Amino acid sequence: MLKGKKILLGITGSIAAYKSIFLTRLLVKNGAEVKIIVTPSAKDFVTPLTLSTLSGNKVLVELFHEESWSNHVMLGRWADLMLIAPLSCNTMAKMANGLCDNLLMAVYLSATCPVLLAPAMDEDMWKHPSTKNNLEKLKAFGNHILPVNEGFLASGLNGEGRMAEPEQIIEYMEQRFFLTGPLKGKKALVTAGPTYEALDPVRFIGNHSTGKMGTAIARELKSRGAEVVLVAGPNVNTSDLTGIEIMQVTSAAQMYQACLENFEASDLTIMAAAVADYEAREVAGEKIKKKEEYLTLELKKTTDILKALGEKKSKGQILVGFALETENEKQHAKDKLVRKNADLIILNSLRDEGAGFGHDTNKITIFGKEGDEWDFDLRPKAQVAKDIVDTIISKFYA
Repeated sequence: MLKGKKILLGITGSIAAYKSIFLTRLLVKNGAEVKIIVTPSAKDFVTPLTLSTLSGNKVLVELFHEESWSNHVMLGRWADLMLIAPLSCNTMAKMANGLCDNLLMAVYLSATCPVLLAPAMDEDMWKHPSTKNNLEKLKAFGNHILPVNEGFLASGLNGEGRMAEPEQIIEYMEQRFFLTGPLKGKKALVTAGPTYEALDPVRFIGNHSTGKMGTAIARELKSRGAEVVLVAGPNVNTSDLTGIEIMQVTSAAQMYQACLENFEASDLTIMAAAVADYEAREVAGEKIKKKEEYLTLELKKTTDILKALGEKKSKGQILVGFALETENEKQHAKDKLVRKNADLIILNSLRDEGAGFGHDTNKITIFGKEGDEWDFDLRPKAQVAKDIVDTIISKFYA
């Protein structure tokens, strides 16, 4: 996706500047044309010679040099994207207040392309009120800001403030700025993981779903150009999802409400979550004590989210559900397809080894309303997500 793209990389005075070497290499490897500007203090951390060798272009430092000058206006107009990585606390403050004391700031202030910022600083600096205020100002100016990572810092502390890794930056750039695909312009809603239904303040009814299938589908949809909202149940790992709106929920009722809020605007909805079928009729206000030999719980049905959305579905909307079965699998899946007014049902059976909850693999069969049937062998869930999205595109968007 970066092939032929013009990337203007700004590097500021931060220990994280060493990552810019790997970032430059990745950008070039992915086909981008890279021009680099470093601030004078950045040269203490990474040499222009290294960067110019990797980028294939002269690295610019000074606005005026040997009776010539760098045309900052043309640089800002040349680029498809300006990326500043790392963005130091000092340069962030300059940008927020419009200071122009070096070439990088001159180019930033005259740039007409989108600007992406990857901050890097110590945790105390990152959490300082002035930094938060500067970030808000930069966002208000229209800049795009990458989240910082948490981990080991140059100060020896462990906390927030690490610059995003080069691979994360590349993925963000591709997804946010240069994404093209058959689902471009489409809005997708995906659910993932379990729901937990409270019995008391301590205990709940749940299941073993990890949400791996749903998050893989969300990631694949995003890679095909869709704008994705993911409604994720408890303990679903969403840390590696870039450019996807995440709504964290716990209960079936919360998941239903989140789906209602987003369903009408969605072109494609894939219900991959393992929603609890029952919840406590009454949730105990205090922890249920172990007293009697047997405990009877009175349960009531939760809202059938897939069925509810099927009833609300309008012309042109695509609704896809999952069916996890243990017996008479195909017939149950086909019945569910009709009862829920879905367009596709994806069947996986707990009788298939390596499929279902907790695995990194899955084995599915997809059923369509017109009697279509697609069978797939056991494979990694990332590949299963590709199979699902390929099927949807060929069936509805080809």
